[in-house]
Amino acid sequence: MGDRVKVYFDLPRDDTDWPPVEVESVWAEPVDGDVVRLDNVPWFVRGVANGDLIRVEPDGDGLLWAAEHVKWSGNCTIRVVSFRTGPLHGSLQRVLDAFQPFGVTGEGVQQFGLVALEVPPGADLVSVQRVLRAGARDGWWEYEEGCVGDDWIAASPV
Repeated sequence: MGDRVKVYFDLPRDDTDWPPVEVESVWAEPVDGDVVRLDNVPWFVRGVANGDLIRVEPDGDGLLWAAEHVKWSGNCTIRVVSFRTGPLHGSLQRVLDAFQPFGVTGEGVQQFGLVALEVPPGADLVSVQRVLRAGARDGWWEYEEGCVGDDWIAASPV
């Protein structure tokens, strides 16, 4: 399969036509046989995070499609949409900067005003959630918990 491969995920749309794409491809590294480890934060796929193990199945064209979520990496995926009319003026870099002190990384895609954050297991989850909620309350952004675990849920600030 080579050093890195693309894994394709079908994306069901909700009543508001979100996500804005029907398929997302995510980079991955082959691990063993038909299992790969995701190698970037997904923009739209729900329930997976960077580092997760995924079983794939090739189609007739040789594209690898996600077939089964094998193991969670412990990373959380949080999606943040920065408001162009808000205090950050849609700046994706300012969103990333707000979470950098907590060891959170991510990538932005200007076309959708979206930042996909990767929250590692050792991050200060309470502080990350406080910043997320404050930004939403103050009109900076909306956010979605794309993939979280029990520690994230337990860390929810009061």
